[in-house]
Amino acid sequence: MSKVRHVMGISGGKDSAALAIYMRDRQPEIEYFFCDTGAELPETYEYLLKLEAVLGKSIARLNSTRGFEHWLNVYQGALPSPQMRWCTKVLKIKPLEEWLGDDHAISYVAIRADEHRDGYISTKPNITAVYPFKEAGIDKAGVVDILDKAGVGLPKYYEWRTRSGCYFCFFQRKAEWVGLAEHHPELFDQAVAIEGKESYEERAMKGRTYTWSNGETLPELLERRDEILTKHAAAMDRAARSRKNLPLIEVMGSALDEDDDASGCFACHL
Repeated sequence: MSKVRHVMGISGGKDSAALAIYMRDRQPEIEYFFCDTGAELPETYEYLLKLEAVLGKSIARLNSTRGFEHWLNVYQGALPSPQMRWCTKVLKIKPLEEWLGDDHAISYVAIRADEHRDGYISTKPNITAVYPFKEAGIDKAGVVDILDKAGVGLPKYYEWRTRSGCYFCFFQRKAEWVGLAEHHPELFDQAVAIEGKESYEERAMKGRTYTWSNGETLPELLERRDEILTKHAAAMDRAARSRKNLPLIEVMGSALDEDDDASGCFACHL
């Protein structure tokens, strides 16, 4: 029998960071990995370096053999979407399964006790998923506590965004797209350029009329910046008043859910 590998994916988000710290002394043989699409936020790369210092171990960077632009051409200009998540398949899952090969592996998944989802489950029989936070009853407050005690804290992008993942992720809410334009205008411009590689009319002829943000192009969205921010501020106020002493991240999450409560990428936003 081959040696069993203990592995854990780091997404750049709070939950996987907390689980990495939680498992550090419980499973010394654990291997940490990060599927790098090449389209991550600068804050994510900064957070990985900070986390490596606390873990005392490197996080393996798994890269797709080809970048996003290559796969966009392969899929004939079809933007990834909730209906066709090819980005998750070729930039996250495929590199992970190639890295593991046929090795027997136990994959530690950062799903909290207060969540009702399973995350990525491999179809390969040699990979078994386990959920330490669910087993230990650790919820969102417990995750934040682990990060605070380790001196890691939350990623800086939580000031305006509630999920990790690519800067152009289609699961972003309207207010988060505005946040990207304000905090990283160069990345917003790149997302606009990718969206504009094939015109809306050309996509319509192929039966694909979706854009990065549902119902409008990014330039159209930005034209509504004041409207979106006003709506978001009102939602933030309602969320803050509904429950006293609520952490900012939960206030923001509740407010953004009023705008769009789409389920995030299960391989990215832990």
